[in-house]
Amino acid sequence: MGQQPGYPGQQQQQQQQYTGSPFPQHQSQSPYGPPSDQPASPYGAPPNQPSSPYGAPPNQTPSPYGAPPNQQAQNQQWGPPQQQWGPPQQQWQQPPQQQVFTPPVPQHSKPQSPNAPPVPQNRPISNPPPPQNIPPPHAEKVYWKPSFDASTPVSQNFRHEQGDHGWGNEEKQNYTDNPANSFHHDNRLIVRALVQDGTYTSARLTSHQTLSRPRGYLTATVLPPCAEGIWPAYWMLPKDPFQWPGDGEVDIFESWNGDCINHSCLHWGHYNGEDHNKHQVVTNHLHDMMHQPHTFGFAWTEEEGIPGWRGRMLWYIDGRPVMKANIPAGTRRLEEFRILINVAMGGTVCAGMLPREGYYDLVVSDLKMCEEPTGGWGEFEKAWGSTPEGKPM
Repeated sequence: MGQQPGYPGQQQQQQQQYTGSPFPQHQSQSPYGPPSDQPASPYGAPPNQPSSPYGAPPNQTPSPYGAPPNQQAQNQQWGPPQQQWGPPQQQWQQPPQQQVFTPPVPQHSKPQSPNAPPVPQNRPISNPPPPQNIPPPHAEKVYWKPSFDASTPVSQNFRHEQGDHGWGNEEKQNYTDNPANSFHHDNRLIVRALVQDGTYTSARLTSHQTLSRPRGYLTATVLPPCAEGIWPAYWMLPKDPFQWPGDGEVDIFESWNGDCINHSCLHWGHYNGEDHNKHQVVTNHLHDMMHQPHTFGFAWTEEEGIPGWRGRMLWYIDGRPVMKANIPAGTRRLEEFRILINVAMGGTVCAGMLPREGYYDLVVSDLKMCEEPTGGWGEFEKAWGSTPEGKPM
């Protein structure tokens, strides 16, 4: 997610066909919940649950995230099959007359217009990922994990960067701190891009927490919006003050225009001939990106006292290493890097295309920093020898 316009003149990038971890197949169901003879959603709400802030058309079940009226809802759900994560059926079955849970978007934050925006038709139908904020497995050494509980303000763990100045890429959106653009729902972080009546609003979050250690592993499970003119990203920059691009940028997940391609990137130079080799990227086609979440990880180990040597980095998708790189000389220490999560719209990377009216959700769960990658540092060493380096842009 560069600070400068797209990838001007970039050459064709190395692209690996990768389908991610397989998900067991399960019967497709209506985007508006199970039929009357099936158990209610595990997200079913108790009676008297407030309705969606956008309302729902007659005889239509509201979207879990408050879809606007008179449009087909996107009913976004995620993750592995229910039998892998959910409680026994008799523990969560709800009466048929119960309402579907609605998002925690305050009424005063609704878009103020006579008619709510149409809902884009790009939202997936799948099952939710495992609940967050549960005790990690014994072998998992977590040293930071933010709460995405609805009672926790987004601002407790992130700062909202705001503005509509184009962000170096001629982007269209205005980043706000409005609860309509970023909120917690069902122990997940939702960054929502809204397009309505010619206005484009979204959120750009930057973590208060930095990596803070000379080596470790950052991971998150992501279900992105996939649509023309949409550019979601989960990436890192050094803490303020910093200078781009010399201090470095790490892109863990980013995709644009609904192409279902992830770009694992490292940047530490400008987009010109002199710095052409200061951009490394590996692309992976995730054919089910709009339907299934994927887990994106980043491991780093930074050395000291070795002349001309800084350390190494590995990028992962669903536990599989997909790119490696040496830490470039002159960049900031990785322990000073922070997380950014945002949804941009339009701009040079999207080739000037803009999204249609509606809402576009980037859903993040199980975000955490660990002392070591899965399998430990021994597995990191093994993976290093077989993982490809990023190619210059």
